Amino acid sequence: MTTTDPDGATVLRLRAAGCVFAEDEARLLVEAARTLEELHDLTRRRVLGEPLEAILGWAEFCGLRVIVESGVFVPRQRTTYLVEQAVAVTSPGAVVVDLCCGTGAIGAAVAARVPGTRLYACDIEPASVRCARRNLEPIGGHVYEGDLYDALPAGLRGAVDVLVVNAPYVPTDEIAMMPPEAREHEPLVALDGGFDGVEVHRRVAEGAARWLAPGGHLIIETGESQAAWTAAAMSAHGLVATTSTSDEWYCTVAVGQRPHDPLPIRS
Repeated sequence: MTTTDPDGATVLRLRAAGCVFAEDEARLLVEAARTLEELHDLTRRRVLGEPLEAILGWAEFCGLRVIVESGVFVPRQRTTYLVEQAVAVTSPGAVVVDLCCGTGAIGAAVAARVPGTRLYACDIEPASVRCARRNLEPIGGHVYEGDLYDALPAGLRGAVDVLVVNAPYVPTDEIAMMPPEAREHEPLVALDGGFDGVEVHRRVAEGAARWLAPGGHLIIETGESQAAWTAAAMSAHGLVATTSTSDEWYCTVAVGQRPHDPLPIRS
C-alpha cells in the first residue's frame, strides 16, 4: 500500500514548524509511512523536533544508507570531508579505527571505499554502540564499548594505520545555542567538547602515538577556529600535524602523522 499526502498537509505542517526542506522531508516521511495514521505520527514527531534521520531510521551518508536509532548522534554531511581525507591515506588492507564512532558511519564509509579495510570502532555511549554494531558487523567490523582507547583490544596497540575521529567539539557554554533537534535528541557526550571544545581532542592526541603504526595517521574533525588547538595537541604528543578546510563541505580537519622513525612512546 502506498501512502499519500492528502492536500499536501504534511508539507504544510513541516513548513509551519520551520523545516527548511519541508518538501523533501515530507516526501521521505510519506515513503516511510505504511498508513495515513502512521504518516500523521511521523510528522508529529518531526514537528516536535525529533531528527528526521531518527524518525526514518536511516541517514544518507557518503552514498551509504546508515542505520540511525533514536538518541544516537546523526551523521553530518560535512563529515564527508573527513572521510575523503581518511581515504586519501588508507591503503587496501589497512587497520582503521573509528573512535567516538556514533553510528559507525565514518568507518563504514572508509571501508566502502578502500578494499580489505580491517575496521574497528568504539564509543562510550551504549545506544551508539548498539547502533554501530548494526551498521558495521555485517561488513566485518568490530565494535567495542568504552572510553576512547580503553575500549580497544590491546593487540591494536602500535598497529593502527588510520585513526578517524569525530569527537565532540562544541564548547560547553555553546551547547544551549545548538538546534533543539541536536541538544534535545542526541547524547550530550557526543556534543560537549569541554570548556573550549577541544578537551576530547587533547585526550585523543595524548594516546594516539601509542596506538598508531609508524607512519599512521590520526584524522580529527574540528572547528575552523579550534583547528590550531587540535593540531597543537597532536604536535605536543609527537605527531606531525597539519590542518585543512573544505569550502565545499564547510568542514575542517586536523591530521597528525606518526613519524616512521621509532618514537620513545611511554606504555
